[in-house]
Amino acid sequence: MAETMTTPNTVLGALLPEARSMRLATQVGAVILGTVALAIASKIQVPVWPVAITVQSMVVAIIGGVMGWRLGLATLALYIAQGLTGLPVFSRGGGFEYVFSPSFGFILGWVPMVVIAGLVAEKARGRIVPLALGMIVADAVSFVFGFAWLLVVANMIVSSGGELPKWLAGGDLLTVAWNGAVQPFIVWDLLKMVFAALTVAGALSLLRRKAN
Repeated sequence: MAETMTTPNTVLGALLPEARSMRLATQVGAVILGTVALAIASKIQVPVWPVAITVQSMVVAIIGGVMGWRLGLATLALYIAQGLTGLPVFSRGGGFEYVFSPSFGFILGWVPMVVIAGLVAEKARGRIVPLALGMIVADAVSFVFGFAWLLVVANMIVSSGGELPKWLAGGDLLTVAWNGAVQPFIVWDLLKMVFAALTVAGALSLLRRKAN
């Protein structure tokens, strides 16, 4: 692990201590705290099916904005590893079998999302408009993953020939995937991305005022 995996343009980069050993410890601690934040956010939810509405996408955007893309990616990798090994950090539990759940596509989609949000944050330098637009684009990428994976899972369930769950009774598979993975989230996620951008930009502005 490199001594510094973020830049001074991020909130964490501006907070890193001067001592080399402390810089490394701070970054490791930030990654662990990021996974805790994601786990907590997974439980703040509206338990609709097949994909619960949570605040995790906002937390992912904030993680990318605060840490930058490298540490953001490390955080998501650790979070996914925690969940797949059985820790109940996902919205409906954990374990390797969660790969076959309708919502796992979003979890996969948060990987490119946090990278895009982190890259944008490192370039935006706290400017709210590019931050917000970049986070919205990053969120849209996660929706692509969520939609595609829900479509795959729905097709697997239908192909199995067993009794269909209620959420699959809404028409053809494309319609079901759209209604389950995209349509209920559009407005809320736009608001969450704007809030995430305001949070990151506000934190950077506060740190700069204190530094001066």
